[in-house]
Amino acid sequence: MNRRQVLTGLAGIGLTGGSLWVVRGNDTSRGDEFPITVETIDATGSTAGETTLPVADAPTLIDCFATWCDPCKKQFPKLAELHTEFGEAVAFVSVTNELIGRGTTKAELRRWWNTHGGVWPVGIDRDGAVLEAIGASSIPSLAVVDATGAIQWTDSGQFDVASLRTQLAAVSEST
Repeated sequence: MNRRQVLTGLAGIGLTGGSLWVVRGNDTSRGDEFPITVETIDATGSTAGETTLPVADAPTLIDCFATWCDPCKKQFPKLAELHTEFGEAVAFVSVTNELIGRGTTKAELRRWWNTHGGVWPVGIDRDGAVLEAIGASSIPSLAVVDATGAIQWTDSGQFDVASLRTQLAAVSEST
């Protein structure tokens, strides 16, 4: 890894943390702001338009990520594996809070998504509302939401596959 990559990564982390602090008023408690509508982009498994989180009447895995985030890249194949296993029973939606149009373009997001094997809806969390609703203070962050809209599990950083599999199985069996 060269110096430029390190500096770019650190700058991105600073921007994300700073934007969360501003948007959330430095409150790190979990909110109950669902449902939230986010813009979706045209990419593999995703169509341009909008989706509501959590998906109505369905258990939903919400993945908060960024294209510059190395842990997000590392965990993506695990999410794809779990999507193959649970995708019929649990809705998967990934969202980024990157500044689309001011730092990253939709085309760059689409290219990242397609390159990393995304096959479920991908959206843009422009104001950090999704991160706030799941109580996330960093990315990557995940939340498992049951069919009633109640958050059942959250995790930040690289997740444990066995724990997430257990949570997805539990919410998929409850529907």
